[in-house]
Amino acid sequence: MLEQAYLDLAQTVLDTGHKKSDRTHTGTLSVFGYQMRFNLQEGFPLLTTKKVPFGLIKSELLWFLHGDTNIRYLLQHNNHIWDEWAFERYVASDVYTGPDMTDFGHRSLTDADFAARYHEQMNLFTEKIVADADFAERFGDLGQVYGSQWRAWKTSKGETIDQLGDVIEMIKTTPDSRRLIVSAWNPEDVPTMALPPCHTMFQFYVNEGKLSLQLYQRSADIFLGVPFNIASYALLLHLVARETNLEVGEFIHTFGDAHLYSNHLDQIKTQLSRTPVAPPTLWLNPDKTKISDFELDDMKMLDYHPAAAIKAPVAV
Repeated sequence: MLEQAYLDLAQTVLDTGHKKSDRTHTGTLSVFGYQMRFNLQEGFPLLTTKKVPFGLIKSELLWFLHGDTNIRYLLQHNNHIWDEWAFERYVASDVYTGPDMTDFGHRSLTDADFAARYHEQMNLFTEKIVADADFAERFGDLGQVYGSQWRAWKTSKGETIDQLGDVIEMIKTTPDSRRLIVSAWNPEDVPTMALPPCHTMFQFYVNEGKLSLQLYQRSADIFLGVPFNIASYALLLHLVARETNLEVGEFIHTFGDAHLYSNHLDQIKTQLSRTPVAPPTLWLNPDKTKISDFELDDMKMLDYHPAAAIKAPVAV
């Protein structure tokens, strides 16, 4: 069962994880250096022990593939997974005149009144991002995050490199190359990013007509983030395989710091008590071949029958 690799990771961290402090002051159980493998010939690795919203996964991936770094596109498609990081920058600016949001990410989890004010201000912020293009240009951008690094890496000579586009061309022309790598970790840009890349680099590998992909992720929120990461990179692999006329092989997920936040432990235990069912099937529009041509309606999950969603707070 594809999903068992993820469940084994979660159980391993529960059983053997080290207690560590973290940037968000939440606290974690953590392991360093872990690897999961998913044979995509067996199905699409969207978890079934809890509902994972594929709509958010595909809209975020398209956002990356477009080279976009502004949350306006995401909000226009009802995707709010990057809101907190843009909002954090806004409330730290001279323009913001609302209630004090100091340490908002941590306090909103423990102070109900503060949380209500936080969500009220967040809603006003996201509504204005959608309605006001000038405001969105100023406060919706997250810095040179994934999309920019993948599609328009800025060089010291003032040029740009389309890493993903170049790698796709290399897969077509020199499939045995050991340089089929895309990096999101640009040390010069890290200080100005709203959130330095957690999934830092990935590499493709071609063998016997199949395309595989390995991701290195420096930091991994196992309960909330990793299910998205698995599905997102599996989807990316399918799209690149389609453009390069290859079958899908393995998605290999390699971690640096893989952790469970202390306020996610009950939730992951609930998930581990559930039995996975057969994985769904990915449908891609057969009329589309290039990643640049795909839109949201060109990617769908078939036969997806998950258990109920499990909510948990995001550590910001």
